[in-house]
Amino acid sequence: MAAEKISLYNLADLKNTSDDAIPNYLNSLKFRQSYFLQDVRLALGYSAFAVAALCFLWDYKLGWDSTKHFTAAAVVLYMILNAALTLWMSQKEKNVIYQGTAPGGEDITISSTTKKNVPIYNLHINVQSKKGSHKAEQKHDISAPFSEWFDEVGYFVATPFQELLASHVAVIGKQDPKRVIVKSSQEALNADADLLDAVLAASGTEVKGAGARQRKA
Repeated sequence: MAAEKISLYNLADLKNTSDDAIPNYLNSLKFRQSYFLQDVRLALGYSAFAVAALCFLWDYKLGWDSTKHFTAAAVVLYMILNAALTLWMSQKEKNVIYQGTAPGGEDITISSTTKKNVPIYNLHINVQSKKGSHKAEQKHDISAPFSEWFDEVGYFVATPFQELLASHVAVIGKQDPKRVIVKSSQEALNADADLLDAVLAASGTEVKGAGARQRKA
């Protein structure tokens, strides 16, 4: 359980706590997290701040008349940097909370969203794997109520949250097959062959039989 209790009526806290749990979980499975998006955002933000600070120093040390041309150029540059930062956050980062690479070499990008006053956590997961000279792409959309992994007093419970991810995304299920929940229906088993392989690697005879019937079919 998380050490901090979350208000079950605070949607932002529920989402932020869930968002923070994803990197912790995936990194524990030896996924390599990429910080490229955050690094670019920080570089743009600090660059804009540096330009503003230099403008102040120029004016303070040398006076307006001798620096007005530099100040005008700096103002334009500051506007460009802030526009680039806004575009980067809205178009490139969007709602991305995790980017990384699985131990098997697959690239994974996870974004999360919620709707106002709706306690449902929406995950959009994109997995890209290289097969020869081509890239195969898988997209997963997962929606579940926060009540599935927050208990009645507001503590985060890791196991059901991890089971949600491992059971829906094959590249995660492969790394943590014990967290994969095998549904009873044959249709569920047929849904993802890679996920089934991960389950078979850590499951008993009954599941193996179901897998064998699937492969024979």
